Amino acid sequence: SPTLMYSALTCCCLLFCFWISPLISPIYKRSPDMTKSSMTKSEQLLRIEDHDFTMRPAFGGPPIPVGVDVQVESLDTISEVDMDFTMTLYLRHYWKDERLAFPSTNNQSMTFDSRLVKKIWVPDMFFVHSKRSFIHDTTTDNVMLRVYPDGNVLYSLRVTVTAMCNMDLSRFPLDTQTCSLEIESYAYTDDDLMLYWKKGNESLNTDDRISLSQFLIQKFHTTTKLAFYSSTGWYNRLYIHFTLRRHIFFFLLQTYFPATLMVMLSWVSFWIDRRAVPARVPLGITTVLTMSTIITGVNASMPRVSYIKAVDIYLWVSFVFVFLSVIEYAAVNYLSTVQERKERKLRERLPCTCGISNPDEMMVDGQITGYGSIDIDSTGNYGIPENGGRQEQMLAQVALNNPQITGQVKPSRGYVNIWIDTHAIDKYSRVVFPGAYVLFNIIYWSIYS
Repeated sequence: SPTLMYSALTCCCLLFCFWISPLISPIYKRSPDMTKSSMTKSEQLLRIEDHDFTMRPAFGGPPIPVGVDVQVESLDTISEVDMDFTMTLYLRHYWKDERLAFPSTNNQSMTFDSRLVKKIWVPDMFFVHSKRSFIHDTTTDNVMLRVYPDGNVLYSLRVTVTAMCNMDLSRFPLDTQTCSLEIESYAYTDDDLMLYWKKGNESLNTDDRISLSQFLIQKFHTTTKLAFYSSTGWYNRLYIHFTLRRHIFFFLLQTYFPATLMVMLSWVSFWIDRRAVPARVPLGITTVLTMSTIITGVNASMPRVSYIKAVDIYLWVSFVFVFLSVIEYAAVNYLSTVQERKERKLRERLPCTCGISNPDEMMVDGQITGYGSIDIDSTGNYGIPENGGRQEQMLAQVALNNPQITGQVKPSRGYVNIWIDTHAIDKYSRVVFPGAYVLFNIIYWSIYS
Protein backbone atom coordinates (compact mmCIF):
# COMPACT_ATOMS: atom_id res chain seq x y z
CA SER A 1 0.00 0.00 0.00
CA PRO A 2 1.17 3.61 -0.34
CA THR A 3 1.48 3.96 3.41
CA LEU A 4 3.79 0.98 3.73
CA MET A 5 5.89 2.20 0.83
CA TYR A 6 6.28 5.66 2.42
CA SER A 7 7.30 4.12 5.75
CA ALA A 8 9.86 1.86 4.08
CA LEU A 9 11.34 4.80 2.15
CA THR A 10 11.64 6.83 5.35
CA CYS A 11 13.48 4.01 7.11
CA CYS A 12 15.91 3.65 4.23
CA CYS A 13 16.70 7.36 4.31
CA LEU A 14 17.36 7.29 8.02
CA LEU A 15 19.63 4.27 7.67
CA PHE A 16 21.55 5.99 4.86
CA CYS A 17 22.07 9.19 6.86
CA PHE A 18 23.25 7.21 9.89
CA TRP A 19 25.73 5.30 7.75
CA ILE A 20 27.14 8.32 5.80
CA SER A 21 27.36 10.81 8.72
CA PRO A 22 30.83 9.63 9.99
CA LEU A 23 32.22 10.21 6.50
CA ILE A 24 30.98 13.79 6.05
CA SER A 25 31.35 15.03 9.65
CA PRO A 26 35.07 16.08 9.31
CA ILE A 27 34.06 18.39 6.49
CA TYR A 28 31.44 20.27 8.45
CA LYS A 29 33.03 19.90 11.89
CA ARG A 30 34.74 23.08 13.30
CA SER A 31 38.55 22.88 13.38
CA PRO A 32 40.00 22.72 16.96
CA ASP A 33 41.72 25.78 18.62
CA MET A 34 45.42 24.90 18.70
CA THR A 35 46.11 27.58 21.31
CA LYS A 36 43.95 25.65 23.75
CA SER A 37 45.63 22.37 23.14
CA SER A 38 47.56 20.92 26.06
CA MET A 39 51.29 21.57 25.77
CA THR A 40 54.24 20.83 28.01
CA LYS A 41 54.71 23.47 30.71
CA SER A 42 58.00 25.36 30.80
CA GLU A 43 58.65 24.21 34.33
CA GLN A 44 58.20 20.61 33.21
CA LEU A 45 60.45 21.19 30.20
CA LEU A 46 63.18 22.63 32.41
CA ARG A 47 62.58 19.93 35.02
CA ILE A 48 62.50 22.44 37.82
CA GLU A 49 60.72 20.07 40.17
CA ASP A 50 63.39 17.42 39.65
CA HIS A 51 66.27 19.45 41.08
CA ASP A 52 67.10 21.36 44.23
CA PHE A 53 67.80 24.87 43.02
CA THR A 54 68.72 26.11 46.47
CA MET A 55 72.16 24.66 45.71
CA ARG A 56 74.51 26.24 43.24
CA PRO A 57 75.26 24.44 39.94
CA ALA A 58 77.90 21.70 40.22
CA PHE A 59 77.78 21.83 43.97
CA GLY A 60 80.81 20.15 45.52
CA GLY A 61 82.90 20.70 42.42
CA PRO A 62 85.01 23.62 41.19
CA PRO A 63 83.66 27.15 41.56
CA ILE A 64 81.06 28.09 38.99
CA PRO A 65 82.20 30.93 36.71
CA VAL A 66 79.75 33.82 36.48
CA GLY A 67 80.47 36.42 33.83
CA VAL A 68 79.18 39.96 34.21
CA ASP A 69 78.71 42.86 31.86
CA VAL A 70 77.16 46.25 32.54
CA GLN A 71 75.57 48.93 30.43
CA VAL A 72 75.34 52.29 32.17
CA GLU A 73 72.09 53.98 31.24
CA SER A 74 72.53 57.21 33.18
CA LEU A 75 74.69 58.83 35.81
CA ASP A 76 72.09 60.83 37.64
CA THR A 77 73.62 62.85 40.47
CA ILE A 78 76.94 63.50 42.18
CA SER A 79 76.60 64.92 45.69
CA GLU A 80 79.57 66.48 47.46
CA VAL A 81 77.54 67.01 50.63
CA ASP A 82 76.48 63.36 50.98
CA MET A 83 79.63 61.98 49.32
CA ASP A 84 77.68 59.67 46.99
CA PHE A 85 76.51 59.18 43.41
CA THR A 86 73.42 57.68 41.77
CA MET A 87 73.64 55.46 38.70
CA THR A 88 71.09 53.52 36.63
CA LEU A 89 72.45 50.46 34.83
CA TYR A 90 71.63 47.16 33.16
CA LEU A 91 73.36 44.37 35.09
CA ARG A 92 73.73 41.09 33.19
CA HIS A 93 74.98 37.72 34.49
CA TYR A 94 76.11 34.72 32.44
CA TRP A 95 76.57 31.20 33.76
CA LYS A 96 75.80 27.59 32.88
CA ASP A 97 73.39 25.39 34.81
CA GLU A 98 73.09 21.93 33.23
CA ARG A 99 69.99 21.29 35.31
CA LEU A 100 68.13 23.72 33.04
CA ALA A 101 69.17 22.06 29.76
CA PHE A 102 66.22 21.01 27.59
CA PRO A 103 65.81 19.28 24.21
CA SER A 104 65.30 21.56 21.22
CA THR A 105 65.27 20.83 17.51
CA ASN A 106 65.85 24.44 16.41
CA ASN A 107 68.31 25.39 19.23
CA GLN A 108 66.21 28.39 20.22
CA SER A 109 66.34 29.88 23.69
CA MET A 110 63.40 30.48 25.97
CA THR A 111 62.85 33.85 27.66
CA PHE A 112 61.09 34.30 30.98
CA ASP A 113 60.29 37.11 33.39
CA SER A 114 60.77 37.47 37.12
CA ARG A 115 58.24 34.77 38.02
CA LEU A 116 60.59 31.97 37.01
CA VAL A 117 63.64 33.69 38.53
CA LYS A 118 62.27 32.98 42.00
CA LYS A 119 62.24 29.22 41.33
CA ILE A 120 65.79 28.65 40.10
CA TRP A 121 69.30 29.46 41.31
CA VAL A 122 70.68 32.92 40.41
CA PRO A 123 73.87 34.65 41.65
CA ASP A 124 73.30 36.66 44.84
CA MET A 125 74.99 39.89 43.75
CA PHE A 126 74.95 43.05 45.81
CA PHE A 127 76.54 46.50 45.59
CA VAL A 128 79.25 47.12 48.16
CA HIS A 129 79.02 50.47 50.01
CA SER A 130 75.60 51.14 48.50
CA LYS A 131 73.17 53.35 50.39
CA ARG A 132 70.03 52.67 48.36
CA SER A 133 69.25 50.44 45.41
CA PHE A 134 66.15 49.05 43.75
CA ILE A 135 65.03 47.09 40.69
CA HIS A 136 62.66 49.03 38.47
CA ASP A 137 59.14 47.64 38.45
CA THR A 138 57.26 49.74 35.91
CA THR A 139 55.20 48.38 34.31
CA THR A 140 56.45 45.03 35.58
CA ASP A 141 59.69 43.99 37.23
CA ASN A 142 62.51 44.86 34.83
CA VAL A 143 64.00 41.37 35.00
CA MET A 144 64.77 38.99 32.16
CA LEU A 145 65.85 35.33 32.21
CA ARG A 146 66.95 33.62 29.02
CA VAL A 147 67.72 29.88 29.02
CA TYR A 148 69.48 28.09 26.15
CA PRO A 149 69.10 24.37 25.31
CA ASP A 150 72.62 23.57 26.56
CA GLY A 151 71.90 25.10 29.98
CA ASN A 152 73.55 28.51 29.48
CA VAL A 153 71.67 31.25 31.26
CA LEU A 154 71.46 35.01 30.77
CA TYR A 155 70.04 36.94 33.71
CA SER A 156 69.50 40.68 33.22
CA LEU A 157 67.96 43.33 35.44
CA ARG A 158 67.65 47.12 35.44
CA VAL A 159 68.87 48.68 38.68
CA THR A 160 69.28 52.14 40.15
CA VAL A 161 71.88 52.32 42.90
CA THR A 162 73.17 55.09 45.15
CA ALA A 163 76.66 54.31 46.42
CA MET A 164 79.38 56.02 48.41
CA CYS A 165 82.14 58.00 46.73
CA ASN A 166 84.97 59.16 48.96
CA MET A 167 85.86 62.53 47.45
CA ASP A 168 88.97 64.57 48.10
CA LEU A 169 87.84 68.20 47.96
CA SER A 170 91.19 69.78 48.76
CA ARG A 171 91.36 71.13 45.18
CA PHE A 172 87.67 72.06 44.92
CA PRO A 173 86.41 73.42 42.51
CA LEU A 174 89.48 72.64 40.39
CA ASP A 175 89.32 68.96 41.31
CA THR A 176 89.04 65.60 39.55
CA GLN A 177 87.11 62.83 41.29
CA THR A 178 87.22 59.06 40.76
CA CYS A 179 84.24 57.06 42.03
CA SER A 180 83.71 53.30 42.02
CA LEU A 181 80.73 50.97 41.96
CA GLU A 182 81.63 47.59 43.49
CA ILE A 183 79.80 44.33 42.76
CA GLU A 184 80.22 41.20 44.84
CA SER A 185 78.52 37.95 45.81
CA TYR A 186 77.09 38.11 49.28
CA ALA A 187 77.17 34.42 50.24
CA TYR A 188 79.52 32.57 47.89
CA THR A 189 83.27 32.85 48.39
CA ASP A 190 85.80 32.34 45.61
CA ASP A 191 85.67 28.59 46.40
CA ASP A 192 82.08 28.43 45.15
CA LEU A 193 81.71 31.30 42.69
CA MET A 194 84.25 32.88 40.37
CA LEU A 195 83.06 36.34 39.41
CA TYR A 196 84.69 37.97 36.38
CA TRP A 197 84.11 40.54 33.65
CA LYS A 198 82.84 38.60 30.65
CA LYS A 199 84.72 40.59 28.01
CA GLY A 200 87.29 42.42 30.06
CA ASN A 201 87.17 46.20 29.71
CA GLU A 202 84.68 45.85 26.86
CA SER A 203 82.17 44.45 29.34
CA LEU A 204 81.35 48.02 30.36
CA ASN A 205 79.26 50.02 27.90
CA THR A 206 77.95 53.54 28.39
CA ASP A 207 75.28 55.60 26.73
CA ASP A 208 76.74 58.39 24.60
CA ARG A 209 74.11 60.80 25.90
CA ILE A 210 75.29 60.61 29.51
CA SER A 211 76.18 64.09 30.77
CA LEU A 212 76.34 65.96 34.06
CA SER A 213 75.84 69.65 34.76
CA GLN A 214 78.94 70.13 36.91
CA PHE A 215 81.23 67.37 35.66
CA LEU A 216 82.89 66.18 32.50
CA ILE A 217 83.02 62.37 32.33
CA GLN A 218 86.55 61.55 31.28
CA LYS A 219 86.58 57.74 31.24
CA PHE A 220 85.06 54.49 32.50
CA HIS A 221 87.11 51.37 33.19
CA THR A 222 86.83 48.07 35.07
CA THR A 223 89.03 46.11 37.46
CA THR A 224 88.77 42.88 39.48
CA LYS A 225 90.14 42.26 42.97
CA LEU A 226 89.75 39.91 45.91
CA ALA A 227 88.09 41.17 49.07
CA PHE A 228 88.77 39.51 52.42
CA TYR A 229 86.41 39.31 55.37
CA SER A 230 87.84 37.95 58.59
CA SER A 231 84.76 35.87 59.40
CA THR A 232 83.80 34.46 56.00
CA GLY A 233 86.82 34.46 53.69
CA TRP A 234 87.81 35.73 50.25
CA TYR A 235 85.34 37.04 47.67
CA ASN A 236 85.67 38.12 44.06
CA ARG A 237 84.81 41.78 43.65
CA LEU A 238 84.21 43.69 40.41
CA TYR A 239 84.86 47.43 40.17
CA ILE A 240 83.39 50.03 37.82
CA HIS A 241 85.60 53.13 37.98
CA PHE A 242 84.65 56.43 36.38
CA THR A 243 86.66 59.66 36.45
CA LEU A 244 84.95 63.05 36.59
CA ARG A 245 86.47 66.49 36.09
CA ARG A 246 84.54 69.44 37.43
CA HIS A 247 83.48 72.27 35.14
CA ILE A 248 85.13 75.46 36.42
CA PHE A 249 83.17 78.06 34.44
CA PHE A 250 80.20 78.06 36.82
CA PHE A 251 82.44 78.76 39.82
CA LEU A 252 84.33 81.44 37.91
CA LEU A 253 81.08 83.31 37.37
CA GLN A 254 79.56 82.70 40.80
CA THR A 255 82.59 82.81 43.11
CA TYR A 256 85.94 83.88 41.69
CA PHE A 257 84.85 86.89 39.61
CA PRO A 258 82.68 88.44 42.37
CA ALA A 259 85.45 87.97 44.92
CA THR A 260 88.01 89.55 42.60
CA LEU A 261 85.71 92.49 41.87
CA MET A 262 85.18 93.09 45.60
CA VAL A 263 88.93 93.22 46.14
CA MET A 264 89.36 95.67 43.28
CA LEU A 265 86.47 97.75 44.60
CA SER A 266 88.20 98.06 47.97
CA TRP A 267 91.17 99.67 46.21
CA VAL A 268 89.01 102.62 45.14
CA SER A 269 89.35 104.08 48.64
CA PHE A 270 93.08 104.69 48.03
CA TRP A 271 92.14 107.40 45.51
CA ILE A 272 89.60 109.10 47.81
CA ASP A 273 90.77 111.96 50.02
CA ARG A 274 91.67 110.81 53.51
CA ARG A 275 89.39 113.44 55.05
CA ALA A 276 86.34 112.00 53.24
CA VAL A 277 85.43 109.66 56.08
CA PRO A 278 81.76 109.12 55.00
CA ALA A 279 83.02 107.92 51.61
CA ARG A 280 85.89 105.64 52.58
CA VAL A 281 84.46 103.88 55.64
CA PRO A 282 81.17 102.64 54.06
CA LEU A 283 83.09 101.48 50.99
CA GLY A 284 85.42 99.35 53.12
CA ILE A 285 82.62 97.94 55.29
CA THR A 286 80.49 97.08 52.24
CA THR A 287 83.26 95.11 50.57
CA VAL A 288 84.02 93.22 53.80
CA LEU A 289 80.37 92.24 54.27
CA THR A 290 80.04 91.19 50.63
CA MET A 291 83.08 88.93 50.92
CA SER A 292 81.61 87.39 54.06
CA THR A 293 78.39 86.67 52.17
CA ILE A 294 80.27 84.99 49.31
CA ILE A 295 82.24 82.79 51.71
CA THR A 296 79.09 81.79 53.59
CA GLY A 297 77.24 80.94 50.38
CA VAL A 298 80.02 78.70 49.11
CA ASN A 299 80.42 76.83 52.39
CA ALA A 300 76.66 76.30 52.74
CA SER A 301 76.66 73.92 49.74
CA MET A 302 79.78 72.01 50.80
CA PRO A 303 80.40 69.25 53.35
CA ARG A 304 82.03 70.28 56.62
CA VAL A 305 85.42 68.81 55.92
CA SER A 306 88.32 69.32 58.28
CA TYR A 307 90.81 70.46 55.64
CA ILE A 308 91.15 73.62 53.56
CA LYS A 309 89.80 73.64 50.03
CA ALA A 310 91.26 75.55 47.11
CA VAL A 311 88.27 77.87 46.96
CA ASP A 312 88.71 78.62 50.68
CA ILE A 313 92.27 79.78 50.07
CA TYR A 314 91.20 82.14 47.31
CA LEU A 315 88.22 83.57 49.18
CA TRP A 316 90.01 84.04 52.48
CA VAL A 317 93.05 85.67 50.88
CA SER A 318 90.66 87.99 49.02
CA PHE A 319 88.91 88.68 52.31
CA VAL A 320 92.25 89.57 53.91
CA PHE A 321 93.01 92.01 51.09
CA VAL A 322 89.63 93.70 51.57
CA PHE A 323 90.13 93.80 55.32
CA LEU A 324 93.62 95.27 54.97
CA SER A 325 92.26 98.06 52.80
CA VAL A 326 90.00 99.03 55.71
CA ILE A 327 92.92 98.81 58.13
CA GLU A 328 94.99 100.96 55.75
CA TYR A 329 92.47 103.78 55.98
CA ALA A 330 92.30 103.36 59.75
CA ALA A 331 96.06 103.81 59.89
CA VAL A 332 95.93 106.85 57.60
CA ASN A 333 93.15 108.43 59.62
CA TYR A 334 94.90 107.75 62.92
CA LEU A 335 98.22 109.21 61.76
CA SER A 336 96.41 112.25 60.41
CA THR A 337 94.70 112.75 63.76
CA VAL A 338 97.98 112.43 65.67
CA GLN A 339 99.61 114.91 63.30
CA GLU A 340 96.83 117.46 63.72
CA ARG A 341 96.96 117.11 67.50
CA LYS A 342 100.71 117.80 67.56
CA GLU A 343 100.33 120.69 65.15
CA ARG A 344 97.67 122.17 67.38
CA LYS A 345 99.94 121.95 70.41
CA LEU A 346 102.77 123.50 68.40
CA ARG A 347 100.61 126.44 67.30
CA GLU A 348 99.62 127.09 70.89
CA ARG A 349 103.30 127.36 71.89
CA LEU A 350 104.48 129.37 68.88
CA PRO A 351 104.18 133.21 68.69
CA CYS A 352 102.82 134.99 65.66
CA THR A 353 105.09 134.71 62.65
CA CYS A 354 104.58 138.35 61.84
CA GLY A 355 107.37 139.04 64.26
CA ILE A 356 109.91 137.21 62.15
CA SER A 357 112.23 139.93 60.79
CA ASN A 358 114.35 138.18 58.25
CA PRO A 359 112.51 135.76 55.95
CA ASP A 360 115.81 134.63 54.48
CA GLU A 361 116.63 132.91 57.75
CA MET A 362 113.63 130.63 57.19
CA MET A 363 115.37 128.87 54.33
CA VAL A 364 115.26 125.16 54.95
CA ASP A 365 118.12 122.82 54.26
CA GLY A 366 117.08 120.59 51.37
CA GLN A 367 119.13 117.67 52.68
CA ILE A 368 117.13 117.65 55.90
CA THR A 369 113.59 118.35 54.80
CA GLY A 370 113.62 117.34 51.15
CA TYR A 371 112.50 120.83 50.07
CA GLY A 372 114.62 123.74 48.86
CA SER A 373 112.77 126.81 50.21
CA ILE A 374 109.63 127.97 51.97
CA ASP A 375 107.05 130.49 50.92
CA ILE A 376 106.93 133.38 53.41
CA ASP A 377 103.20 133.91 52.93
CA SER A 378 102.44 130.32 53.86
CA THR A 379 103.79 130.72 57.41
CA GLY A 380 100.75 132.62 58.40
CA ASN A 381 98.60 129.51 58.16
CA TYR A 382 99.95 127.12 60.71
CA GLY A 383 97.25 124.51 60.66
CA ILE A 384 95.63 124.79 57.22
CA PRO A 385 98.12 123.52 54.62
CA GLU A 386 97.38 124.08 50.96
CA ASN A 387 99.51 121.31 49.56
CA GLY A 388 99.20 118.40 51.88
CA GLY A 389 102.13 117.71 54.14
CA ARG A 390 104.73 119.93 52.51
CA GLN A 391 103.88 123.13 54.40
CA GLU A 392 103.11 121.23 57.60
CA GLN A 393 106.52 119.66 57.54
CA MET A 394 108.20 122.96 56.81
CA LEU A 395 106.27 124.56 59.65
CA ALA A 396 107.86 122.24 62.15
CA GLN A 397 111.27 122.99 60.63
CA VAL A 398 110.64 126.72 60.89
CA ALA A 399 109.81 126.35 64.57
CA LEU A 400 113.16 124.70 65.14
CA ASN A 401 115.36 127.07 63.05
CA ASN A 402 113.88 130.52 63.77
CA PRO A 403 116.14 132.32 66.26
CA GLN A 404 113.19 134.42 67.51
CA ILE A 405 111.30 131.28 68.50
CA THR A 406 114.06 129.17 69.96
CA GLY A 407 114.23 131.40 72.94
CA GLN A 408 110.66 130.58 73.83
CA VAL A 409 110.43 127.02 72.52
CA LYS A 410 113.28 124.74 73.41
CA PRO A 411 114.56 122.65 70.51
CA SER A 412 113.32 119.17 70.91
CA ARG A 413 114.10 116.12 68.89
CA GLY A 414 110.44 115.12 68.96
CA TYR A 415 109.46 118.05 66.78
CA VAL A 416 111.56 116.73 63.94
CA ASN A 417 109.22 113.71 63.58
CA ILE A 418 105.98 115.64 63.82
CA TRP A 419 105.05 115.10 60.22
CA ILE A 420 104.41 111.67 58.72
CA ASP A 421 103.29 111.98 55.13
CA THR A 422 99.93 110.19 55.25
CA HIS A 423 99.52 110.79 51.53
CA ALA A 424 102.48 108.48 50.94
CA ILE A 425 100.64 105.55 52.57
CA ASP A 426 97.82 105.84 50.04
CA LYS A 427 100.32 106.25 47.20
CA TYR A 428 102.19 103.11 48.17
CA SER A 429 98.95 101.21 48.71
CA ARG A 430 97.86 101.96 45.14
CA VAL A 431 100.83 99.94 43.94
CA VAL A 432 101.46 97.40 46.69
CA PHE A 433 97.89 96.06 47.00
CA PRO A 434 97.25 95.37 43.27
CA GLY A 435 100.77 94.03 42.79
CA ALA A 436 100.48 91.61 45.72
CA TYR A 437 97.04 90.42 44.58
CA VAL A 438 98.21 89.82 41.02
CA LEU A 439 101.18 87.86 42.36
CA PHE A 440 98.84 85.77 44.50
CA ASN A 441 96.64 84.98 41.50
CA ILE A 442 99.62 83.90 39.42
CA ILE A 443 100.80 81.53 42.15
CA TYR A 444 97.29 80.25 42.86
CA TRP A 445 96.30 79.40 39.28
CA SER A 446 99.71 77.93 38.49
CA ILE A 447 99.32 75.49 41.40
CA TYR A 448 95.68 74.46 40.98
CA SER A 449 95.18 74.69 37.21
